[in-house]
Amino acid sequence: MGDDVCVAEVRVWAEGLAEIDALIGHRFARSEPRKHAVEYVQGLLSGEERKNSWTLSERAGDRLPDGMQRLLSTADWDPDAVRDDVRDYAVEHLADPSGVLILDETGFLKKGTRSAGVARQYSGTAGRVENCQIGVFLTYATLSGRTLIDRELYLPTAWTDDRDRCAQAGIPAEREFATKPELAIAMLERAVAAGVPARWVTGDAVYGQVHRLRARCEELGLSYVLATSVNQHVITVDGAELRADEAIAALPAQAWRTRSAGDGAKGERLYDWARTPVRGVNWPTTVYWLLARRSRTDPEDL
Repeated sequence: MGDDVCVAEVRVWAEGLAEIDALIGHRFARSEPRKHAVEYVQGLLSGEERKNSWTLSERAGDRLPDGMQRLLSTADWDPDAVRDDVRDYAVEHLADPSGVLILDETGFLKKGTRSAGVARQYSGTAGRVENCQIGVFLTYATLSGRTLIDRELYLPTAWTDDRDRCAQAGIPAEREFATKPELAIAMLERAVAAGVPARWVTGDAVYGQVHRLRARCEELGLSYVLATSVNQHVITVDGAELRADEAIAALPAQAWRTRSAGDGAKGERLYDWARTPVRGVNWPTTVYWLLARRSRTDPEDL
């Protein structure tokens, strides 16, 4: 039984990779980069502990990493066009009008200084300031599944202010500095323009505390649940301007309700939740809520 299951899984994976080849193959003018593109995806999905041109080339049966390196540096193909193919494929299989677009970033630790965008900056992956690249990502999630559909590389000003360094790393001359929320807005705009069916946007405080991003969500017809900092100022429906934590502190004890945030490593994650109405961009025609989550073991932890 076990061997039969393994064989079936391998067959499904093989068929899926053939589908990927058919999906993006036309984006590569020559057979060599097309072959290496599929092998590259296979390598990324593998259990290899370290994934670089050398290890992925060896896994693909190549003696040298030249082919993989050409794919990533000089081969003639359009990464944005491939991104669009992958996004359309994901939507075909996951589409739901109530879908959620999730904004988040991650850090990729690096040892050198030549990789595009690498700098000493905070990495959520490491939980501290490290030498790394930062990627901003857009995930599409529905009841049918979830997957990444877009990405942007964050370039610190140390890069965008040094055009020679950018040119050496292959960064286009027209690429200017953009904050992470600005990169997020660009991805949301692309998703809506491409007809990705979604109702909600969510993200952490890096994105939620930026007024322009919240306003753009509304202009795009997207509702949102975005985190913000406790010192973010809000306007109550009575017109008073308060810090977010002050507005929540003014709520009566009976406003709090215990709700589950799903299962965690130590069992069900229970928190106390409360909300209070606030004014937003299109108030009063649109309803806005300031939602707070409080630890049940440490009530001061909002």
